This record gives sequence, C-alpha cells and structure tokens, in this order.
Amino acid sequence: MSNGSGEEVGKAPVNKGNITDLSTLASLAANPFSFCQETVDYWVDAWQRSVLFVDVLRQRSNAHLAHERNESPSVLHFEFEMVLDGRKFVNPVNYHLLRILPPEGVVTDPTKRPFIVFDPRAGHGPGIGGMKHDSEIGSTLRAGHPCYFVGFLPAPVPGQTVEHVCDAEAIFVAQVLELHPKAEKPCLIGNCQAGWQIAMMGSIYPELVGVLILAGAPMSYWTGVRGKNPMRYTGGVVGGSWAVALSNDIGNGRFDGAALVANFEKLNPANTHWKKAHSLYSKIDTETTRFLEFERWWGSPILLDGKEIQFIVDALFMGNRLSSAKLRTSDGLRVDLRNIKSPIVIFCSQGDDITPPQQALGWITDLYRADDEIIAAGQTIIYCMHQTIGHLGIFVASSVATKEHEKFVRNIDLIETLPPGLYEAVFIEKTSETENAELASGDYVLRFEARTLADIDKIGGNDAADDRRFLAAKRVSENLLGLYESYVSPWIRAFMTEQTAQFVRQLHPIRVRYGMFSDRNPLLSGIGPLADYVKANRKPVPRDNFLWQVQELVSNNIIANLNVYRNLRDAATEKLFLDVYGSRFLQSALGLRTSERYSKLVGRDVDRERGIQQRIQSLLDLSTVGGLPEALVRGILYVVRGGGGFDEREFKMLKQLCDASPTLPKMTQAEFKALVRQQHEILVLDETSAMKDISKLLDNTTEAAAKESWEAIHKVSKAHGKFTVEEERRLQELETHFVASHTTPHRRATDVEVFGEQA
Repeated sequence: MSNGSGEEVGKAPVNKGNITDLSTLASLAANPFSFCQETVDYWVDAWQRSVLFVDVLRQRSNAHLAHERNESPSVLHFEFEMVLDGRKFVNPVNYHLLRILPPEGVVTDPTKRPFIVFDPRAGHGPGIGGMKHDSEIGSTLRAGHPCYFVGFLPAPVPGQTVEHVCDAEAIFVAQVLELHPKAEKPCLIGNCQAGWQIAMMGSIYPELVGVLILAGAPMSYWTGVRGKNPMRYTGGVVGGSWAVALSNDIGNGRFDGAALVANFEKLNPANTHWKKAHSLYSKIDTETTRFLEFERWWGSPILLDGKEIQFIVDALFMGNRLSSAKLRTSDGLRVDLRNIKSPIVIFCSQGDDITPPQQALGWITDLYRADDEIIAAGQTIIYCMHQTIGHLGIFVASSVATKEHEKFVRNIDLIETLPPGLYEAVFIEKTSETENAELASGDYVLRFEARTLADIDKIGGNDAADDRRFLAAKRVSENLLGLYESYVSPWIRAFMTEQTAQFVRQLHPIRVRYGMFSDRNPLLSGIGPLADYVKANRKPVPRDNFLWQVQELVSNNIIANLNVYRNLRDAATEKLFLDVYGSRFLQSALGLRTSERYSKLVGRDVDRERGIQQRIQSLLDLSTVGGLPEALVRGILYVVRGGGGFDEREFKMLKQLCDASPTLPKMTQAEFKALVRQQHEILVLDETSAMKDISKLLDNTTEAAAKESWEAIHKVSKAHGKFTVEEERRLQELETHFVASHTTPHRRATDVEVFGEQA
C-alpha cells in the first residue's frame, strides 16, 4: 500500500531532523505553511491510526471469545493427529499426546530419534511451543526427526494432581518409544513450567527418557541476585500460599490462570500499560498480524486444579523442595534430579526476568558439593546462556529457533555422547577462516566447553543469610496457610458455587478488557466498516514530521517514568522481604537459629554413594578391555580434552573415519556413542592409568593398523583448527603408543614377533 507520495506503508523515510534540534525548530518557525501542513498531516494520520488501533483490539477480543468457545483451543502452527487422550487414563488429566504431521515438502524418518515438545501450562493458552514455523517443532521436523507434542485443555480434570500429570507424561513417552522401536530414546523439550515437570517425571522414570532440553525452566526457586530478580519475593511479601488457597476457594476448587498472566504483566508495567499498545498504534500498518498472533496465546488464560497450584506454590516456589531432593511421590519415592542419567540441556538467558539463570542453574550447586560428584554420578549437564533474549523469546523467538534449537537438534547425538560432567554450549559464528566448516551445520559451530561448579557460582546467587530468609518465609507460609484452612476456608467454600466462581472469573481485568472491545459492545458496532474505509484511504505521515517526533518523545518519557516506578517498587519489595524475614526475632520465633549456618545441600546417601563407587570400579576394570577401537577413541579424546571442550566437527569427523576404516569393526550409531562415552568416562576417572593402558589395548594390533589409527587421531584432533600447546603435548605423548618406532616399557605381541624374525 502506498501513501500517495511513493513511500511504502510501514517503511520509515530517512529522518531529516529531530524535534529536539534547534535547527529543526527554527526551520519550522521560518516556514509557517510547512508547519501547518505537517500539523494537518499528523492529525489525519493519528485519527486513522486510532480507528485501526481500536479495530485491531476488536479483532483481538472477538478472536479471544471464539477461542474460549473452542473445546480444545491451540495456537499450534502445525497440523496434528491425536495419539493419546489423558482424560481416559486411570488417573485422568487434561493432557494429550499429539503427533505433528510434517508440512508439505518435509519428510521425517521413523527410525530417527523422536522429539517430544511439552507445552508450558503456566496460566496461558496451549500451543506456544509450535505457534511459528521457525520453532522447536519446526527445527525438529526440518532435521527429519518425528515430532510429538504434549498439550493440554483449558480446564483441568477435577482432582488431578502434579503427580498424575507426571505419570501421564511417562505414559506418553512410553507410547512414543513403542511407536519407534528402532529409534533411540526420545528427546524431551520442556518450556518454562513444562521443564520442571518433565525433570520431575524423568527423575521418577529415568529409564524412559533420552536427552532433556529445559528451556527457561525454573528449578531452584529461591535463588537469584539482589536488585534483579524481584519475582522470587512475591510469595513472601503476601505472606505465603494462603492467598493461593483463597483464590482456589473463590474459584470453587479451581485456580484462574489469569492471575498468573497478571503477575507476568506486573513485572514490566511499561510494556504492559504503554509500550505494547503504543508499538501497535505507531506501527499499525505492519504490526497487526504479529500482535494478533501473539495475543491469541497470551490472552487465553486457562484454569488449574486447586490441588495442582497449591502443590506447585507450597512445594516448589515457597518450599524449594525440587532442587533439594525433598519431594516424594504418594508411594514414598524420592524425586531426585540426580536419578536422571540422560544428558540435561538447560537453556537460559540473562534477559529473562521470569526464570533468571540463577533459578535455572542453581539446582546443580544445591545437589552437588564438588565437580567430581557430577562425574561420579554419571550425569551430563549442559547449559547455554543467552545474553539478552527475554523469557518468551527462549521458546518463541525465530532467531533462537533457527540458531540454538536448530543446533541442539542437529547435534543431539554429540550431546548424548558427551561424558559425565558440566559443560557450557558455545556458538561460534562461521567465517571464511573456519576450518572444516562443512562439518558443522548452519551458520555456527557448536562447541561444548568444560565448566566447574565455580563457574555456576560466578553467575551469582544467595548466601546463607538469604537462604535462611526464604526458609523463614516458607515457615510463615505454612503457619498462615494452616490458620486460613482452619478458620477461613470453610466459610468461603460454604457460600461458593460454580456459577458464582464463573462470575468472579469474568470480572478479572484481563477478561473485562476483551468484553469491552468485542462486538458485544454496541458502541463499536460501526468500527469495522470505518476501519475498512480508513485502509482504503490511508495516509501515513512521514517519520520526520515534527508532531510524530513529539509523539515518540512523549512515549519514551512515559516508558522511562514507568521504568522508574518499576525500579522503585521492586527495590521496596526486596527491602521489605529482606527486612521482615531477616529479623532475628522472627527467625527465632520460627525455630531458626540465626547464629547457625544454613545450607541447602542435600544430605549424603550411603546407598547412592555405594552404587556410585561400584560403577566407578566397573569402569576402571574396563580400562584394559578391548582393542584398537577403544585405543583409537581413547587417544582422540585424550588429545581433545587438552583443548578444554568438544567440537561438533571433531565428533562428526571421528564418526566418518570409524565408518570408513577397513581395520575397525562396523558399529551402529548407538554402539559408537556407547564406545565414545565409555572411553571418555575411563579417561575422566583416572587419566594417567587410562593412558598407560593404551599400549595393552594395542597388543594384538598390526603396525599398519596402529599407524593408520595414529593418522586418524591427528586428523580428528585438528578438525577444529590449530592445536593448543596442551594438545600438542598430548599428541607427542600419544605418538609413543601408536608409532612403531616408539620405545615403551610395554611391548606389543606383534613387536615380539618382528624382533624374533630379525634375530
């Protein structure tokens, strides 16, 4: 659409001046006709934008009301078919398993590892994990993997619990395993709330799950940084979870997800009350489609069962019992994240104000005292930290889907091959200088850098005094909840009916705004035709119009003032929490000794430690078992460890060489990954002995085969580029084991035969 002057709508012309420049003001004063013309042009444009803006709000409201009437609403961009309906289970839940149908031109391989994307049920409507073509689902399908989606219905099944949902998710995963018997265990992707949910399920049913990718998932609920993470204080400031119990009673046993949406919106009042609307108003010609797509998900709050949300708040957000392994199932099984033996990938962001990195990663330092404990427990933990993306962008932004998620999907085998330990995923942009760039998919090279618990601590977190404050808030919550349930709740429940609860829900401000701007409002009956007329006669104003610049200046000032208000409010909330729950009197009254050092670390488990020691010994016993394949892989890993990380190019080149080598036995993908992981664990546990034992592995190897293997080691080790000093040293050390001219105290059987012939 053109504005009549040859300028395309939505493309801002080059700015000729700024209203804050004296020269611009002087030129306007010197040309009264231009001043009047710009004034008229602006107000015509402003009137047109106002009409279109109200019409977009009307479309949003009508779409919301139609969405609510749908029994199974979703914003999924992809077609799907139902596989399992959780409402038919023994313990019914409002979840279902869907098989995503590949779009036209996309082919998936049923023998490849399936992916299951779990939708977050945190107050908003279903479908966020696949609302765009460039999404977690889109990345999976493009890589040729079968993809499934675990979604939910707006209303819970009465009486369903978090444990019932975990059991249902395990049934879903088992069904996918049955549908793909030739594939490896499915990769599970959990966004936000769904992340901690599948982590709980994986710790209860560890034999079912493959790689876990937790995107923006809070796991350690007390942890944060002062001055940055105000949301973690909310529960303590209102006195704990009694407020949730009150909401459940008013909702006749159900919790309104609109309250959670409102909490999210409170975090950024500038965006909620001004910036989002102004962005639509000022870019009405280009922003409408994106705005309506997002609002279709954001503006469709769902319901949760009262028991579910009460457990979530009491056990997780107020109790922090997930990261401390204090949760137990109804039959007494402890929910311990250390039970998960599949790799765990954690995707978080410094720009996330809902799940900051400290809450996404703090569980690691809660459960483990030292780096060796992670290795000994056989757990592989990878974290990827974005610097700027917001919470929703982690699993909605196209830029994230086509970079981070795409790389995770295409390197899922490398992730599963990594030995136990803590790693950070680093994305290196490809350039003309990148060596072996063809071995890395996309525009980036994925590298896994070894990290320590000290690196997690550097991100920031609580000290012992802060943790004691949160423990005090937990005990206050328990006391107030007990008083509420004993003396207030029975009276409220006696007067509440489902009709009354439904009426109260409709009075929530989030729902009221939809009714006000929908076709139900007779005052908006003519806005549709008027908007059509405006679109046909649209006259957008150039961006160098002085009144447009005044508009943007005023808008920026409003945003700045709302941000000041937010900062003051958050600072006051933090100070109130710290002062109240840091009170020595309150802590003493709650049974907390302020002189005693508080620690969240999980207590020792003799049975677990005994099992770990047995596992370590069994691995060390395998140090001399095998032959050339074991020696080759161990040698490569020894050199690569000198570089401090693992590169996708090294992994792919190693696989290619193993497949093409005439001297090595043919291995399946699963056998290859098991071999690499086993040899790496042996190295990690006792690197010195593992290297001495390489000569024993080569006992029955011919000289030619050993030399070929040495050349392969050199080639794979250099796949990422130039050697570091440490890698060079390790190569030289390794050469003595593979090259015939070496002199070592241990001779191979083939060496003895050669010496005999020479004699």
